[in-house]
Amino acid sequence: MPARAAAIAALLAMACLLAACGRPDVRPAPKRGGAYASRSWPMVEPEDPASANAVLMRALSLVGTPYRYGGNTPEGGFDCSGLVNYVYRDMLDLKLPRTSHELAQVQGPKIAPERLAAADLVFFGSRGSVSHVGIYVGEGRFVHAPSTGGTVRLDRLDGPYWVDHYTGARRVLR
Repeated sequence: MPARAAAIAALLAMACLLAACGRPDVRPAPKRGGAYASRSWPMVEPEDPASANAVLMRALSLVGTPYRYGGNTPEGGFDCSGLVNYVYRDMLDLKLPRTSHELAQVQGPKIAPERLAAADLVFFGSRGSVSHVGIYVGEGRFVHAPSTGGTVRLDRLDGPYWVDHYTGARRVLR
């Protein structure tokens, strides 16, 4: 019986420690760095709120869908540009270029980070080359299909990797 009581006490202690990890005042602050980490993310009204909302709701509904290189359907999985293409085609019947590099070349204004609005496309890469795209949802967050073995997810532009690889944004909704 004393061994069982010790095991229960140990489980309770672990549960208390894990519960403390969920409190924001004991969670370590995210790593900050790069040009956009200290930015506040103002609310910018999209030019077409109804279309932007449709894009966001569809993109968020796909969170958890498996990543698949070349994928462009919920059933088969998505890569980053496949996700963007699917959402815009499904919700707005808007056909966009297939790759992240081609999407970055889409006609439309480049957007400064402080002017991002819901449904803008955000791009990432290195050495001047675009290799990844996501859909901005507001408050510095974006939906994207990140990598092999992962799933569609919501991340922060000021996250440790993304802040250092952010290359710009484009507005496709007008």
